[in-house]
Amino acid sequence: MAKTQSDGSPELTRSVLQILALAALIAASFLIIRPFLAAILWAATGAVATWPLLVRVQSWLGGKRSLAVAFMSTLLLLVFLAPFYFAIATVTTHVEQIAGWSKSIAAFKLPLPPSWISALPLVGTKLAGRWRDLATAGPEQLAARLSPIAHGVGLWFLSQVGNLGLLFVQFVLTVIIIAILYSNGEAAARGVLSFARRLAGPQGEAAAVLAGQAVRGVALGILVTAVVQTILVGVGLAVVGVPFAALLTAATFILAVAQIGPVPLLIGVVIWVYSKNGAVWGTGFLLWAILCGGIDNFLRPVLIKRSTDIPLPLIVAGVIGGLIAFGIIGLFIGPVVLAVTHTFLLAWMSESEVSPSLANQALASSDDAWPE
Repeated sequence: MAKTQSDGSPELTRSVLQILALAALIAASFLIIRPFLAAILWAATGAVATWPLLVRVQSWLGGKRSLAVAFMSTLLLLVFLAPFYFAIATVTTHVEQIAGWSKSIAAFKLPLPPSWISALPLVGTKLAGRWRDLATAGPEQLAARLSPIAHGVGLWFLSQVGNLGLLFVQFVLTVIIIAILYSNGEAAARGVLSFARRLAGPQGEAAAVLAGQAVRGVALGILVTAVVQTILVGVGLAVVGVPFAALLTAATFILAVAQIGPVPLLIGVVIWVYSKNGAVWGTGFLLWAILCGGIDNFLRPVLIKRSTDIPLPLIVAGVIGGLIAFGIIGLFIGPVVLAVTHTFLLAWMSESEVSPSLANQALASSDDAWPE
C-alpha cells in the first residue's frame, strides 16, 4: 500500500503543477488581451451576426472573399460614421439659426413666478423666492450664479468627448478584427466547434451552434427593430415639420440600437408639436409617438424567436438581464449564456431519465413502503 502511494505521489505533483501552469498561462493571456477584449467580443458578435450577408455578397462578387470582406468592412464603417455625418451636416446647414438662438438666449429675461407657484405645499415659498431672485438679477449676477453650472457642464462635455474618441478607436479596432474573422471564418468556426466537442461532446457542439443562432437572432431583432423605429420616427418628424429632423432621426437610430429607445426624444418633440401646431396635431403625433416607442416590445422578440429555437421567455430574460449586467454587449451575452445553460441542462436531464416502467415500479413500491 505504501509503495502504491509513493508511486502515485509524483503523478499527483505533476498534475497539480500542470494545472497551476495552465491557470498561470490563462491568467497571463487574459491580462494581455484585456485591452482588446471588448473589441474582440464585439467583433465575434458582429461576424457571427453578419456572416450570412457576407456569404451573399461574396456570391454576388463572383466568389471573391477579399472583395466581400472589403465591402462589408466599408459598410460597417459607414454605419458608424453616418450619424456623425448627419449631425455635422445639420449643424453646418443651420448655423445662422443656431446663432440666432444663442443671441436670444443671451438676451432672455426670466419672467416673475406665477402666483400658483407660491401655493405649492412644502416647496412653494422657497421655489418662488429662488425664481424671483433669478428674475430680478442682472446679467452679471446671473452669470455669476450660472458659472459653476456651466463649468460642470463643460467638464462633463470634455469627458464625453474623450469617451467618444475612445469609442471611435474601439470601433476601428473592432472593424479590423471583424475583417480578420471574415477572412478566416470557416477555420474559426471549426476551431470553436472542435473545442466545444472536446469540452462537452456532442452536447457541447450543439450548444456552440445554438449560441451562434442566438447571437444572430438577437442582432437581427435589434437592428431590424431599430431600423423600423427610425423610419417611423423620421416619417413623423417630417410630417409635423420638426427642425433638425435628419439629426433627430439619426439620434433615434442610435438610441434604438442602444436599447434606450426613442421615447426620451419623442417626449420633447410632442411638447414642441403641442406648442407650435395646437392640440389636434399634438394629439395625433402623441399617438404616433406611442406607436413608435412601443413597437419594439413585440417586434424584437418575434424576430429573435424566428432565428433560434430558444424559448421566448428565455430570450427576453437574456436580453434584459444581460443589458443590466454587462451593458450593451450583454444584449448578446445574456441570451447566449442562457441558451447554452438551457442546452446543457436538457442534455443532463435526458441522460438521467428513468424509463416509465421503472418509474411505475418505484411508485408502486413507495406506496407499499409508506404506512397508511
